[in-house]
Amino acid sequence: MTSWSRASSRRLRGSPNAFPHCRVIDTMPEFPFENRIWDPAETMSPDERGVLQVQRLRDVVARVAGVPFYREAFARDRVSSEAIRSLDDLRRLPFTTKADLREHYPLGFLAVPREQVARIHGSSGTTGKPTFVAYTAEDLKTWSGLCARFLVAGGLRPEHNVHIAFGYGLFTGGFGLHYGVERVGAGITPAAAGNTPRQIMLIQDLNAQVLICTPTYSLNIAEVARGQGIDPRDLPLKFAHFGGEPWTEDMRVQIERELDLLAFNNYGLSEVIGPGVSGECAARGGMHIQEDHFIVECVNPETLEPVADGELGELVFTTLTKQAMPIIRYRTRDIASLNHAACPCGRTTVRMSRVAGRTDDMLIIRGVNVFPSQIEEALLRVEGTAPHYLIEVDRPGTMDQVMVRVEIREQDFSDKMSQLQALHDRIDREIQSITGIRMAVELVEPRTLERSAGKAVRVIDHRREKGQI
Repeated sequence: MTSWSRASSRRLRGSPNAFPHCRVIDTMPEFPFENRIWDPAETMSPDERGVLQVQRLRDVVARVAGVPFYREAFARDRVSSEAIRSLDDLRRLPFTTKADLREHYPLGFLAVPREQVARIHGSSGTTGKPTFVAYTAEDLKTWSGLCARFLVAGGLRPEHNVHIAFGYGLFTGGFGLHYGVERVGAGITPAAAGNTPRQIMLIQDLNAQVLICTPTYSLNIAEVARGQGIDPRDLPLKFAHFGGEPWTEDMRVQIERELDLLAFNNYGLSEVIGPGVSGECAARGGMHIQEDHFIVECVNPETLEPVADGELGELVFTTLTKQAMPIIRYRTRDIASLNHAACPCGRTTVRMSRVAGRTDDMLIIRGVNVFPSQIEEALLRVEGTAPHYLIEVDRPGTMDQVMVRVEIREQDFSDKMSQLQALHDRIDREIQSITGIRMAVELVEPRTLERSAGKAVRVIDHRREKGQI
């Protein structure tokens, strides 16, 4: 279990009556704040939850039978809602992919009349047309409740003020977290993305205790604050809830050290509902998946067969309660593992690990599979590097070449060639140790690499531009 700083533990304990309507499970006195559970469904017995899942699976199969994609697939595979007798029957249902959603652009997966749609969100569309998802009014209520679950699990209370530095638009992160925070009853500063000096001013002047953004942007806030002569640890922030991009445990350690807060991970994707699919509790031993609303599978991405608990595989989700656009066995491309062991927080839902990478962002370098998160892990193990880097891959001849550009922390920047060479060599060894291959390393000056208020750009693969892969 992650150790907590004594200072954080002292200052985060709050009134025992902060949530009179929530259930308190006092199983871990070493928690840094009171362990509260938003919804009783989070503590259902596995048997109870299994019965509920089967009934809801049968209902959702009936609801999507009118969606052209599923109508054709069900007819081809000879399945129907009446054929669903147990969770084992899930494997008889078809997989759904992002390509399927794009093929039925814009709203070909809509399962309700158009007049029942209360809101539309979608992916960014950076690799083509956006993938749209629709919500009924009931879907929005469900969504805010799911976000409230992980926010409360991560320490949010009504008396907090929450600073949201996510973009507000088609991206589900800003609005999903916004309405989740409102559901809990906390105050919100909807700062949106960008203009970091202004973000810092708002955090200070409005006394924000909770930060919501991407993990890399939190480090940008810390960096800009230092440039203004402000110690980031003096900001009033106590908690942070991060999503929108994969991040490593080493990055969590760095963020907590730089901002003196407790950082929590949550997971979601627009095709399933947005943030709220899963999130960490105070034990931070994985993210609890809301199994009364989603069935999760973890499969080998090549064979599509289930993998064992603790083994990495591709996450596949089936929505059980979404009305506007339910989805069956959606292949997320996200690589993680599942853990069905009991959690000391009292929640009984399965937990997922942090996302190790995506099947579609995995780099194959000279026959070796490499995820950008592995390089990040290597860099954060080396004292003197900043968590800002760029990986460039090329194939000028017959061999792949990788260049990793790494920023040096300002306090570690030196004119002495020997010190820079020693730092370079440590990075080189750590990358080779974790990935198993040698990569070229270039040290660059502080604040050289581009910053982003959204998802950080970590990889440029010139092989793709040349049609080599």
